[in-house]
Amino acid sequence: MKNMTLNEYLKQLPVSRRRKIEARAREIRAEELSLKELRKALRCSQETVAEILGVKQAEISKMERRTDMYLSTLRRYIEAMGGHLDLIASFPRLKPFRIKELSSIDLLVDRHSRVTKHALHGRFSANKKARP
Repeated sequence: MKNMTLNEYLKQLPVSRRRKIEARAREIRAEELSLKELRKALRCSQETVAEILGVKQAEISKMERRTDMYLSTLRRYIEAMGGHLDLIASFPRLKPFRIKELSSIDLLVDRHSRVTKHALHGRFSANKKARP
């Protein structure tokens, strides 16, 4: 079998298979977008988002270039475009979980592991006890 490029390989696949591959590739690309890319993918302008948030367009431009911001600011930006922000926490050997409120985290990770708040310095540790 001769060496072939990815494009050559894809061309020999059935059309239905190529369409599935292209659809999944689009999904993967959509999973990681910058704020600017997300806004553009949703066909929103900076001016529209700024108007909804009650700020100037320049503030939206600055926001999209930031490397750090408050979650509340990010939430407002996402909601201005019609979305909803979910915060997911992931830890080794534990199932990911959604944080509902930052002020009170009382979550059951799964039937065999419980996340408990450590009293000192607000640290978290995995408790291996089974659920009562």
